[in-house]
Amino acid sequence: MQNVKVIIWGLGAMGGGMAKMLLKKKGVDIVGAVGRGDKIGKSMYDVIGVERGDRPEILIGSYEDVITEKAADVVLTCTDSYTSKAFERLKFVLEKKINVVSSAEEMAYPQAQEPELAKQLDQIAKDNGVSIIGTGINPGLIMDLLVVVMTGCCESVDSIVSRRVNSLSPFGPVVMEEQGIGITVDEFKKGVETGHLAGHVGFHESIGMIADAIGWKVDKVTQSMDPITTDVDRKSPYGFAKAGNVAGVAMKGFGYVDGELKIEMDHPQQIEPEQVGVQTGDYVIIKGVPNINMVNSPEVPGGIGTIAMCVNMIPNIINAKPGLHSMITLPVPRAIMGDMRDLIDEERKIVK
Repeated sequence: MQNVKVIIWGLGAMGGGMAKMLLKKKGVDIVGAVGRGDKIGKSMYDVIGVERGDRPEILIGSYEDVITEKAADVVLTCTDSYTSKAFERLKFVLEKKINVVSSAEEMAYPQAQEPELAKQLDQIAKDNGVSIIGTGINPGLIMDLLVVVMTGCCESVDSIVSRRVNSLSPFGPVVMEEQGIGITVDEFKKGVETGHLAGHVGFHESIGMIADAIGWKVDKVTQSMDPITTDVDRKSPYGFAKAGNVAGVAMKGFGYVDGELKIEMDHPQQIEPEQVGVQTGDYVIIKGVPNINMVNSPEVPGGIGTIAMCVNMIPNIINAKPGLHSMITLPVPRAIMGDMRDLIDEERKIVK
């Protein structure tokens, strides 16, 4: 059996990390890398800071040159947060008859806010005999799939609180901008009013995934967004906040069923939280029969968590029936410690 063949679209903090992880795995080859600007024509190994060794050279190219029909089994796309912005790129890949794993937050459950685009992606994938999924650490695992899994031991569920206190430090410049890292409080408030600041992207998707999984019909989702200011200068690899400015965002999401609050998302996140004594962690609190109070502290790191989720879902999306999928329609993710080829249904491989 041939090695699983992967193309990576976007070599920032997340895409570069996925490339590094794949290079450590058995039974999988990176066969292409898509970038833009001054990265075009450079060696992927130089860009991600890994010795090439005796591996074949991979020069970063444009998506039109790299992503050709059946050029790989899967493309990992690491370029956008929003389904509407990612749509044309995803459509391009699917129409080349290649499976897709996207790190775009809204793609974790696009039917929550972009139902028409979700239908289109589903049909395009089916028409081309391939599959697509969006995933990551959050949304994708911690504040949604993990919650769903924990309801599996419940006879009944009355309400859910999903809380993630995390560090933004591993993430790249796009996330820093979306969160407003380094700006003043006044600039933050203006950014919220104008919609320029996204904060966390994914509450609608996580709430929708949880509700659909257990059979609740959500009639309203709201959210709040407040700045986390810092008393000291803080610096992460891709962000900086001087004392008095914004170092993070405290966000909450609320999902209502028949007018009653049933799902609450509590998600304060900031760069270098340990610097000011903030303890990170992940929490699933379910009121029901029985009650659940799951705690994992410190948090699952967001950077490596997202990287691993996307890589570890490669076999599942290759094996999936054609169409749009989510984390509740495929087998649960698991670490790949052996040969990736052993996890692949040969009939579903694209590259022969």
